[in-house]
Amino acid sequence: MSSAEFRIRVMPAIAEVAAADWDACANPGGGAATGAAGAESALSLAHDSEACCESAYNPFISHDFLYCLEASGSAIARTGWQPQHLVAEDDSGVVGVAPCYLKAHSRGEYVFDAGWAEAYERAGGSYYPKLQVAVPFTPATARRLMVRTGSDADAVRSALARGLIELCRLREASSAHVTFLPRGEADVLARHGYLARTDQQFHWRNNSYATFDDFLGELAARKRKLIRRERREALAAGVEVRWLTGSDLTEAVWDDFFAFYIETGSRKWGRPYLTRQFYSLIGERMAERILLVMARRDGRYIAGAINFIGSHTLFGRHWGAIEHHPFLHFELCYYQAIDFAISRRLARVEAGAQGEHKLARGYLPTTMHSAHFIADPGFRRAVAEYLERERSHVEIAARDLAGYAPFRKHVAAEDA
Repeated sequence: MSSAEFRIRVMPAIAEVAAADWDACANPGGGAATGAAGAESALSLAHDSEACCESAYNPFISHDFLYCLEASGSAIARTGWQPQHLVAEDDSGVVGVAPCYLKAHSRGEYVFDAGWAEAYERAGGSYYPKLQVAVPFTPATARRLMVRTGSDADAVRSALARGLIELCRLREASSAHVTFLPRGEADVLARHGYLARTDQQFHWRNNSYATFDDFLGELAARKRKLIRRERREALAAGVEVRWLTGSDLTEAVWDDFFAFYIETGSRKWGRPYLTRQFYSLIGERMAERILLVMARRDGRYIAGAINFIGSHTLFGRHWGAIEHHPFLHFELCYYQAIDFAISRRLARVEAGAQGEHKLARGYLPTTMHSAHFIADPGFRRAVAEYLERERSHVEIAARDLAGYAPFRKHVAAEDA
């Protein structure tokens, strides 16, 4: 395909894109912020998630992470995620990329459109296949229309936006969905006729805290006491917590963690998305970018939470347990993540999708963005009317939720 002065290629596997070319677009800064200057730079972005997203290293859009999803059999055509990655080129080579999949269902996306699919099919249409520009199973905001440094970002993103519409036509897809993207990219897509959608997550922000107690000191007394009680009770049965990263991530550890994932995921989703091989592959390729928070009791691991480490953000993903203790989920997924972020001087903790219960634990409402191209004009009008009402509801809900923040001084909801 071509789009103005750019050529758009569609790649059937991430392995067919050179890792150096992909990462030069996805994470042009290369790696994590390091040293005192890097830490201060990260903390300065704690209250500006748009700048944080644009400038930061994000592990999920790296070639390594996407390769592990595909090579492990987790995100492939057989599971309903057929890779269709977009690569924009000019005479200098690769200048832009977008992670894209042809979908046969709407599972593993965290931006829910099952109602749209049902309505369109009741009207005689076929909602699937559709195109999804996203990181599979990963509700974390990151660049989606990714541009190599030195290229004309607006021109390349526009070419990718037009290329996605053309791919939608070629694959006879009903729609194309770009989810968990920065607001700036959503604005680019809006200029090309994509519909805007918003939702909420809850993120923790590091106000240059030196210790967890410094963070607690900013909370109202009742909330401070609640968190201290929950932390005590989580460990009351002789549970100890360990942080594992790098060379700590042995195959035996992954065996334990996968058992937790399967036990909890089977109850929550029916069928967990990720294979055991996925964890071995990320352990080989990304060990320094991973934090496992593991709970141990009576000489064995009983629960764990997996996090990925960006240059500015700790991204909590999922957790599991084979023993259940009061508040252990909160301890492993929320409080230990805050402890780690403070120790690494990271700006933020993103603890995954949904969960208003996070608000009482210091995680504040943050607006998420997605953009949607609907091919059928009549269906597009109906979706546009729905989204207008939904955006208003999300905005009102964010203001209301911010009023319940646990801090002594009011902290407003963030428009990410």
